[in-house]
Amino acid sequence: MKFILASKSPRRKELFKLMKIDFEIVDSKIDESLISKNISPEHYCLLLANLKASNVSLHYENYTVVGADTIVVLDNEILNKPKDFKEAKNMLLKLSDSTHEVMTGVSIRNRQLNINRKFCEKTLVSFYKLNEDTIEYYLEKFQPYDKAGSYGIQDYGATFIKEIRGSYENVVGFPVSQFYQLIKKISSL
Repeated sequence: MKFILASKSPRRKELFKLMKIDFEIVDSKIDESLISKNISPEHYCLLLANLKASNVSLHYENYTVVGADTIVVLDNEILNKPKDFKEAKNMLLKLSDSTHEVMTGVSIRNRQLNINRKFCEKTLVSFYKLNEDTIEYYLEKFQPYDKAGSYGIQDYGATFIKEIRGSYENVVGFPVSQFYQLIKKISSL
């Protein structure tokens, strides 16, 4: 199988490389802001992942296209990428001293082989109590504006984490293990 990762995320690119799968990257050009958040968080991230994979697979029908979308969910509220410093700070204040879910929806499409699979990986992440100085330092030095929930587990944001239950790679941005097992199953059909 020839793979395309329909993503601009440098973290997904690095995680994909871990699997030793040859792949190309093609931006799906999906405007995520057009999708309503008035649906369940799981449905939301699966919908975005599917839109990304479907859009790219229209132009590459003999490739297996992988679309993914990662969100942070706290009390059923979707925390996407922050627009600015103020929104990022508010997100981190909400996440402080609480447990949230990181969900990644994954869509796998190959038009030629008639493959259309989707799944959602969920990981629970608990934060220590964060003070405003720590949050402001983090936002100024690491500028996590391209990360759902305003933090990266792979950078200084790791110091916020009290406990993680589930896939670490999912929190980074792609559920490597579950994806790899599914691809092994699909390729042996």
